[in-house]
Amino acid sequence: MWVPQLSDTSQPMYLSIADALARDIDSGVLNEGDRLPTLRELASALDVTPGTISRAYSEAHRRHLVRGEVGRGTYVLNRQLLELPTSNSAVALNLGQPELLDLSIIKPYSETLDYWLRGALVGMARSTDFARALDYAPDGGHPAHREAGAQWLRHSLPDAQWQQVVITSGAQHGLMVAMSALTRAGDLVLCEALCYPGIISLAHGLERRLRGVPMDDEGIIPEALRELCLREKPAMLICVATCQNPTAAIMSQQRRAQIAALAEEFDFIILDDDIYGFLATDPSTKPLAAFAPDRSVYLTSLSKSIMPALRIGYLHSPPKLLSRLTSMVRSSVWMPSPLTAQLASNVITEGLDKKLVRIQRNEAAARQAIAQEIFARFELKAQPYSYHVWLTLPEPWTSDEFTMLARANGVLVLSGSQFQAERSGTASRCVRLVLMSPTSQDELRFALTKLASLIDSDPRRFY
Repeated sequence: MWVPQLSDTSQPMYLSIADALARDIDSGVLNEGDRLPTLRELASALDVTPGTISRAYSEAHRRHLVRGEVGRGTYVLNRQLLELPTSNSAVALNLGQPELLDLSIIKPYSETLDYWLRGALVGMARSTDFARALDYAPDGGHPAHREAGAQWLRHSLPDAQWQQVVITSGAQHGLMVAMSALTRAGDLVLCEALCYPGIISLAHGLERRLRGVPMDDEGIIPEALRELCLREKPAMLICVATCQNPTAAIMSQQRRAQIAALAEEFDFIILDDDIYGFLATDPSTKPLAAFAPDRSVYLTSLSKSIMPALRIGYLHSPPKLLSRLTSMVRSSVWMPSPLTAQLASNVITEGLDKKLVRIQRNEAAARQAIAQEIFARFELKAQPYSYHVWLTLPEPWTSDEFTMLARANGVLVLSGSQFQAERSGTASRCVRLVLMSPTSQDELRFALTKLASLIDSDPRRFY
């Protein structure tokens, strides 16, 4: 079995493997048609993850060194048949660390995604029920796809029924569907005072009045919510009760029950955005929707737990609201892609979702430990399995100043001002740092160490 001899330790492992492959082809160690080891075989030999080998083979394919054949493996190409550069200078431009280290987008750790999802795609194409993914779907989605969605929801909502599931094109589409279908222009929509920016842009685009409810370390404060309800009549509350974005807060069961009781008292709908529910410290935590099932719409998707490109979301609604939600799905996109819904269903019914969730939770815990170590001197809000942290900068920094300086030094983060539901005029001193985007823990450590060193500098030197 071919095993590369690695010499350059200053670059990512997958690039070193691809470089070694190129050297061995040039020197005649490998010849046209030679079959390379499988991902598992080479990963075991080098003591790395299968995802690292997958990235190495993808890089080799990009350089026209190898070809892959479904079901057979990866083979060396005849390089003499290709018009290749006469030197390595053209290839070298694409090597090394990316120009910017992006800690601004919340997404799952991607190192092993292509390895696992490639098999799921092949399995979907070979399945006997593949034909249903190639035609129009009925309102709400194919029953089989809705049942798979209910199976995913039952991790949090044990009594979820497929008849109450509406399939959407991701969680953002689900937010738009629920807000459009269940509120009207001019209605008051409440959310956390610090919230996901997609809620802000959506509310403004749909001409809803958006108001942020004051928060503490658990999220929305019930007493503050009551005061708002006494002054005005809200139509909807959008709430992220687990690993809240951006503060990472997790609402206690008692707090969730209090919020649900207020929804009953003041007659508003809860949109329970539980997209990070699978990252709960206690997996037995009941979602907010479980405390007021008759007036709650539960929303989640697979983009954070499985794959960003798997744009399938699930709304679980009380029967009285179903027709309004399905009508809005039809009006907005006609139907989410049945092909994507079929892939999502296969991932769930074959148990791959549980495996990938375990991988993500374990990786998130390891990366949280790195963040806690590097930012031990600073105020940091986080959760054991959260994908992000909420960092308070010491004075005299403002979040906007620090965000610009970080970008100038090659690291993208999001300023706390981006998450303010209402523009208050008070300068934020917080930034959100996403831990899962870097391709390795070493790359994350490098980025966070650079940020920590910038915090220790004097902002007056730069402005």
